[in-house]
Amino acid sequence: MKAYFFDSYAVMEILKGNKNYDNFKDSEIVLTKLNLFEIYHNILKQFNEELAEEIINKYKIFAVDFDEDVIKESAKFRIENIKKNISMTDCIGYIIAKNIGIKFLTGDKEFENLDNVEFVK
Repeated sequence: MKAYFFDSYAVMEILKGNKNYDNFKDSEIVLTKLNLFEIYHNILKQFNEELAEEIINKYKIFAVDFDEDVIKESAKFRIENIKKNISMTDCIGYIIAKNIGIKFLTGDKEFENLDNVEFVK
């Protein structure tokens, strides 16, 4: 089973039933608690609290922590890509994915032409 760092976009697309993400449903999932916040927030806005609770409970087991080095690398990455206006959460996820040797799975346009990205719309 192949592992991917699932950004919040990827999780939301899977939940919405985007067929382009079907190939990733059985992948090993990595994300952070920051992604859990974004996912929970989006589900609360678009659906309801009951579903948000169900989804956060499903995905929280995949959350990894990050250290000071990831914070520093992510801040540098964000500055290097300042014109793309990449979120802090996505910067951290991208750097974690690079550091652990897995691809960053997303459909966010800011990542379309970056290395180490599995870009899926």
